[in-house]
Amino acid sequence: MTSIDVHDLTKDRGGTRVVDRLTFSVRPGRVTGFLGPNGAGKSTTLRLILGLDRPTSGSATIGGHPFAGVGQPLRTVGALLEAQAAHGARTAHSHLLALAASNRIPAGRVGEVLEEAGLASVADRRIRTFSLGMRQRLGLAGALLGDPEVLLLDEPFNGLDPEGIAWTRQLVRRLAGEGRTVLVSSHLMTETAAFADHLIVLGRGRLLADAPLREFIDARIRPRVRLRTSEGARLSTVLLAGGFTPQESGDGYWTVPGAQPDEIGRLAAREGIPLLELAHEEGTLEEAYFDLTEGEAAYASRPAPAAREV
Repeated sequence: MTSIDVHDLTKDRGGTRVVDRLTFSVRPGRVTGFLGPNGAGKSTTLRLILGLDRPTSGSATIGGHPFAGVGQPLRTVGALLEAQAAHGARTAHSHLLALAASNRIPAGRVGEVLEEAGLASVADRRIRTFSLGMRQRLGLAGALLGDPEVLLLDEPFNGLDPEGIAWTRQLVRRLAGEGRTVLVSSHLMTETAAFADHLIVLGRGRLLADAPLREFIDARIRPRVRLRTSEGARLSTVLLAGGFTPQESGDGYWTVPGAQPDEIGRLAAREGIPLLELAHEEGTLEEAYFDLTEGEAAYASRPAPAAREV
């Protein structure tokens, strides 16, 4: 099996450290989500892995070897870094055919990946006429062309419609299930939570986390119980006495961090307090991500100033 191994990888550019001594591995058989704020160094790291940029120090290897020395790269790694890279004057078919010829891939494979990506009906259209979503699909078709063991995808969901997003999600899950190594960079937390088994999170070029998805979330956001009752004040008193810290949300609901539904149900039943709703809630990837990366964003929005009275 082929893994991606990054060791002490560092990249300085213009007096700024873009990637700061990264060490991690991406293993076969699982989808690894690659997260971090804008400017965290994710795209630079992908370029370093693919030999498109030269590190200041450290190393990045695929299957134990630098990718730059691979003879037929598309058979080893399928990469989507920039959907706009394909020449606009070419057709989708001619673009993929050129890639296939350069890597000694049978021409028949072109039709197969166009069909898989949903582009068979527009194979002879000029790429300049494609929407962003269609270009994304073409980029994914190119990444699949050599039937590679490793997939590196940078923001593959950009511009895709809901069907395209669902297809891409299923695609990366299937490829990992076949034992391939899959690394996907994305800013879409909901999608990442749906496809990723493992997470690598960067902030300002440094490694912030390298952990299984659920472990990453549970380490930062406690599970909780959400409930609704007609006797909130009395239930709050009972829960406080039981060692819980109920929090009123202001819409008639209460949240009890670190609790389980059966615990709350037993306490309420013992005191004869009616529960109109009772549900268990786990932390989300978005909550855990913001908890970890607070203060790590190189470019962060500021709240809009309050409107002045006139």
